[in-house]
Amino acid sequence: MNPLFDTPPDRRQSDSMKWQRYRGTDILPLWVADMDFATPEVIRNAITARLAHPVLGYTHPWPSLNLAVVEGLARDHAWQIEPDWIVWLPGVIPGFNLACRLAGDPGAGILAFPPVYPPILSAPANHERRLIRSHLVETEGRWGIDWEHFASLDHHAIRLLMLCNPHNPVGRVWTREELLRLGRYADHHDWLICSDDIHCGLVLAPQCRYQPIAALDESLAQRTITLMAPSKTWNIPALSTAFAVIPNAQLRQQFIQAGQGLISAPNVLGLVATEAAYRHGDPWRQALLDYLRGNAQRVAERLADMRGLLGTAVEATYLAWINCRELNQARPQRFFEQAGVGLSDGKDFGMEGYVRLNFACSREVLDEALTRMQAALAAG
Repeated sequence: MNPLFDTPPDRRQSDSMKWQRYRGTDILPLWVADMDFATPEVIRNAITARLAHPVLGYTHPWPSLNLAVVEGLARDHAWQIEPDWIVWLPGVIPGFNLACRLAGDPGAGILAFPPVYPPILSAPANHERRLIRSHLVETEGRWGIDWEHFASLDHHAIRLLMLCNPHNPVGRVWTREELLRLGRYADHHDWLICSDDIHCGLVLAPQCRYQPIAALDESLAQRTITLMAPSKTWNIPALSTAFAVIPNAQLRQQFIQAGQGLISAPNVLGLVATEAAYRHGDPWRQALLDYLRGNAQRVAERLADMRGLLGTAVEATYLAWINCRELNQARPQRFFEQAGVGLSDGKDFGMEGYVRLNFACSREVLDEALTRMQAALAAG
């Protein structure tokens, strides 16, 4: 037993959005992507130390904070960046909305790969841009880009490529070859690239290595906005702190100007937490990854025994994407909710007939949820 993860805090009577959705019921919430585990002690201690100073005024990011990110990306991902490439944000969602504002004129095409994080799908319309979809396909238990469909698109109409790496919800870590192939199209057609890499610290598969597309060559670096945050890896999403890495100085200035009057600066406690995470949070992260690998294996083993459900290997994230189309259920999310398990509806990600299961919970809760799902299938 690992006390860090097997005995998490009881969130049922807390202000947790995840648990409040089903307050007063017996439904186990395995939906929204936050973890049930306590935030690392090194982060909580850093916040407590900052609160010892009685003033919480407006704050500029400080040099040691930027340096912590620079050193963390070099250590964890072999990506060498400069401190002045960093633009601080109150979340990644504002980041890809700002990228949409920079993508051509109203009506310009923005390419995304459903199933994908829902705010990526909704961002283009927020700025009078047109969403162009190229759905991922599952082949022999692994999701990937449908290159035949991708080749048939009107590439001249696309002004922005929206990536998600690692990809939420299918859990893929895109390979160097896949990223370079996309990059060749981006270079040839002069696309802007915005990559949501918020789950980059959560690679589970030992054979997979996360690489930001901006790190592959200088041409791609100059056209890419990479969005990152400590929120998923160290479980601090409520602190609303993220950053963009933008090597191109002109693009970086355009990005900053696009946000003027629209987005606020991240809060000081989120910045403090971010520095603590990148400086001191890796031992906790490594322990978390070990635990999540065990949970991912548990999900895979149990799904294999569930009639009508098909899962795929989770290379990264703590999210399992489950095909329910053989169940003959119009709303599989609702079916499992009635069985006492709250999952995310695949329709929100642009693919009906699927559900997303968040396995960043104690093994006891996970086992109970999987048992309920199996019982519902047997009864149905």
